[in-house]
Amino acid sequence: MSSVAENHHPKTAVDRTDAPSKLRNFVDGRFIDGGQPFEIRNPATGRVHAVAYEADRAIVDQAVAAAREALNGDWGRMTLAKRRAVLTAVADRIEERFDEFLEAEVADTGKPLSIARHLDIPRGAANFRVFSDTIANLPTESFEMDTPDGGKALNYAVRKPLGVIGVIAPWNLPLLLMTWKVAPAMACGNAVIVKPSEETPSTTTLLGEVMTEVGVPDGAYNVVHGFGPNSAGEFLTSHQGVRAITFTGETRTGAEIMKSAAPTVKALSFELGGKSPAIVFADADLEVAIATLARAAFVNTGQVCLAPERMYVERPVFDNFVAGLKAKAEAMKLGLPHDEGVDLGPLISEEHRGKVLEYYGLALEEGADLVTGGGVPKLSGDAANGYFVEPTIWTGLAHDSPVCREEIFGPCCAIMPFDTEEEVIALANDTKYGLCSSVWTQNLSRAHRVGQAMEVGLSWVNSWFLRDLRTPFGGSKMSGIGREGGEHSINFYSEPSNVCIKL
Repeated sequence: MSSVAENHHPKTAVDRTDAPSKLRNFVDGRFIDGGQPFEIRNPATGRVHAVAYEADRAIVDQAVAAAREALNGDWGRMTLAKRRAVLTAVADRIEERFDEFLEAEVADTGKPLSIARHLDIPRGAANFRVFSDTIANLPTESFEMDTPDGGKALNYAVRKPLGVIGVIAPWNLPLLLMTWKVAPAMACGNAVIVKPSEETPSTTTLLGEVMTEVGVPDGAYNVVHGFGPNSAGEFLTSHQGVRAITFTGETRTGAEIMKSAAPTVKALSFELGGKSPAIVFADADLEVAIATLARAAFVNTGQVCLAPERMYVERPVFDNFVAGLKAKAEAMKLGLPHDEGVDLGPLISEEHRGKVLEYYGLALEEGADLVTGGGVPKLSGDAANGYFVEPTIWTGLAHDSPVCREEIFGPCCAIMPFDTEEEVIALANDTKYGLCSSVWTQNLSRAHRVGQAMEVGLSWVNSWFLRDLRTPFGGSKMSGIGREGGEHSINFYSEPSNVCIKL
């Protein structure tokens, strides 16, 4: 790809002598110049910590051409054993550069160091190992048949990569959810073009360095920065050279991507929004339920699509549950990522904080009883300019309130009482979303009954965020299309081709 190679910098993701860092597009194994700069702010302080460069249509075209050339070159010809070894080396190298990935992720998101250290970076590396193993252990089908002339034929399937995959990654778990898509796509032999969120491009860019260091052929992994409409996102989703789009993010954005991808009939995999219910029956282990659901509602400052923003609690234990969750929320420490004992960081941006605070105000307008929180905390020092909000709990809201029906994506929840199993199943399922649910009971029959009755892609019983990565993950209704995880990811990023041999 000479047009790219003639305009490149050394193979480093950021110019570490500059302040702020410069995040360039990564195309055909090189960081290239070009594109309009835009600022990346650390949400914990409000300060600019990096500048990324928006990919225009020409840069996206270059990325697609580089990806297609990789498929026809060294990457496409690479054996499965070699491909698996390279992807395992990617995991190893992420771990060797753990501290760099950690600091980049924290600078983009503002999340506490403890969370990123124990979740985001380890899972980012682990995804490459998981799917490297998965691709090696999946069988394909074969059938022997009788032919009309009295002979036999053998039919067998071979698994082929789709081609160029567009990966559009979210900002809440940037490395984890990006590699959750990139790893299986590359394990299947596809070439990928990643558009990270404009809020959190650093670790995706840094991964370009890693790909080069471990010998991933040029063009197999590309990064284009930018936004959605009339920017890198739209250029990628509408490009005729891209075979599939995988996206995690807001439902409305998913709908726009569908429109953009429709003329070229791309395969789509979407994990979209949620308004997930938690159901707590009176016989639940209340102490465990409160502790787990406090984490579920407030971890990552509520910026988790699986967060239970709606909680239904059986009336006999309602007051005790509310009091227990209130105590957990009020014990949480907000602050800078590197501060000792911090539980909650900021929201991702000033704009998003404005949206969350609008819902905080709307809840009160609709007559909610504010149990705790509801505003902006008073923090000092560098954190004073960060995008923090208080963890917030309401009671007294009607089930059909917008606060109870629309995804807020902040550290908040509405708690509502119920009286019967039938009533709460109907309430929990009365939503346009269907991502996940969490049911709490010590009655085994009820656990199975209610767990299976939830109209969701993932139904937890007496737990939350507990997953085997081989199992199907995805949403129902307006929470998504398709499933990820294990063979489900492999099936999306590859297609079977039947070979029929006349014997």
